Amino acid sequence: MKRIILMVMPLLLIMLAFRPVKIHTVSGTVTDEKGMAVPFASVKVKGTTTGGAADSKGNYQIAAPSGNAVLQFSALGYENLEVNISGRNSIHVSLKSVSLKTEDVMVNRAYGLKVKESRQFGGRAPLTSGYISRDETYYRPDKDGEYIDFNREGYDKITENRFLKATDNPLSTFSIDVDAAAYSNIRRFINNSQLPPAGAVRIEEMVNYFKYEYPQPANGDPFSINTEISDAPWNKDHKLVLIGLQGKKIPTENLPASNLVFLIDVSGSMQTAEKLPLVKSSMKLLVDQLRQEDRISIVVYAGAAGLALAPTSGADKTKIKDAIDRLEAGGSTAGGAGIKLAYRVAAENFVKKGNNRVILCTDGDFNVGESSDDAMERLIEQERKGGVFLTVLGYGMGNYQDAKMQKLADKGNGNHAYIDGISEAKKVLVNEFGGTLFTIAKDVKLQVEFNPAKVQGYRLIGYENRMLAKEDFNDDKKDAGELGSGHTVTALYEIIPVGVKSSFLQKVDSLKYQANIQPLSKTSYNQEIMTVKFRYKAPDGEVSKLMEHPVKDRQIAIASTSENFRFAAAVAEFGMLLRESEFKSSASFNNVVAMARKAKGTDEEGYRAEFIRLAESAQMLAANKKDPKIIREGEEVRSEK
Repeated sequence: MKRIILMVMPLLLIMLAFRPVKIHTVSGTVTDEKGMAVPFASVKVKGTTTGGAADSKGNYQIAAPSGNAVLQFSALGYENLEVNISGRNSIHVSLKSVSLKTEDVMVNRAYGLKVKESRQFGGRAPLTSGYISRDETYYRPDKDGEYIDFNREGYDKITENRFLKATDNPLSTFSIDVDAAAYSNIRRFINNSQLPPAGAVRIEEMVNYFKYEYPQPANGDPFSINTEISDAPWNKDHKLVLIGLQGKKIPTENLPASNLVFLIDVSGSMQTAEKLPLVKSSMKLLVDQLRQEDRISIVVYAGAAGLALAPTSGADKTKIKDAIDRLEAGGSTAGGAGIKLAYRVAAENFVKKGNNRVILCTDGDFNVGESSDDAMERLIEQERKGGVFLTVLGYGMGNYQDAKMQKLADKGNGNHAYIDGISEAKKVLVNEFGGTLFTIAKDVKLQVEFNPAKVQGYRLIGYENRMLAKEDFNDDKKDAGELGSGHTVTALYEIIPVGVKSSFLQKVDSLKYQANIQPLSKTSYNQEIMTVKFRYKAPDGEVSKLMEHPVKDRQIAIASTSENFRFAAAVAEFGMLLRESEFKSSASFNNVVAMARKAKGTDEEGYRAEFIRLAESAQMLAANKKDPKIIREGEEVRSEK
């Protein structure tokens, strides 16, 4: 009997995962007293962790657990508002503006920020999901008012790239990165009235969240190479070099057939509306883009892994959406088993010269089975050799495992995105469908050689977790980033010109056993500031190709640079401020906002306008953090007891 029970239990768990979920969906707009949209206002279900944000036009959509729930609306500079759903599916609200006042905040030595009253936000609502301190630990009060560690979000520590002397280190080598998860995750923090932890601020992902108008490639190359040089906005003595790649855009109708296997986390940690219900809504957006020749499968994992939908033509959208609607969260997380099954399904339905991909949707909470980072990475590294790539879509808050998901995507020759609302799902799975899912070049590496006659020192801004040894550039066995159809990749170098005195460059003693390297002078290369080299492989290739791009020392005033240059510089400066970078020099939120406004361009989808608003919100949060009423060392906290 015991043996029979053990055999039946996994089947019961899978069947339970497919029970229909009753969700009450509400949509509407958030405006101010004048009827103007309040972009990115926070929308939450009272008494739960369910929440999201309105889009750039104030439109929102949220899945509540019932028609009797209460919605909470909040935004910086506005009074909070609570509205009973009362069975309605459409609710439009107007928020009353208020003048911002200083938070009454006390700081505890061990626990970071403790909020007594948040007057500018209208009570404690924005912080009920917890607060993240700068030491990257989350806390919320227990029943006795003590702050306890409740949040298990995971971020890798980032050690910023430092300035290097061009004479000692003439080569800078790194892998491209087209992930954009960091930006949408940072947006989630700021929209919840919190500054992000330093580990969440990956500047290269912030910069590459946005599209840039680079020319399409010519001569059959998979991407074009573009460079621009001007003054560094945050340091008048330094220069800033932009390197931009533009991937060849392939029309969606001309994309090869896709074999997509959705791997859905339906464990207990995915129950809240910003997780599994948002996953389901996201999947349906993608389903609407599928063609008859595309195939989609669904694998789920909770206490056990199972096949929720066998490979189905993209033309049979009703069948696919019905399978999505049957998904329900519950149980522990067998992540390793789920990934193995997903890759097996993908391999069995492999499309030669097509787009074969596993799309993992999770909060990253692998707690049962093959859960260690090392084991999961080895599994995915082995499976990618068969031509099946991995896309990782992160959801939710509270136990979001950013570091783990980033590593899985890197090892799977794929990309990582964080979905903080239906608008971001549309951006990733509709607007950027081709670029996100179809690779035109893999293992793309960049190596920059600086001319010491022009460059005294340099640092790469961001890409800390993408740095490679100089020998890796020519090693075709070394994994690197992937470039998708229509994707842009932007990298920024901050340069200290020859002759500029700088505290960022430290002197070392003269060498005893070899002569110090002397810069070249009066050579045929004296007009070049650097040479950019690229290596890449075809999606199904194993031998890399080399491209070289010499960069002339043609500097122009920053006011005359392209919108690409100025907006990318503004985003980088914003990232340095959020990280409290030691290299930020004279950087300021005012400079960020002013430069971004002038470089906003047409901005049809409102992403750059959103950035400007986030920068303004972050400026207010940073100002409140520095308020003199903040008590360090926790003396007042102790005296209150």
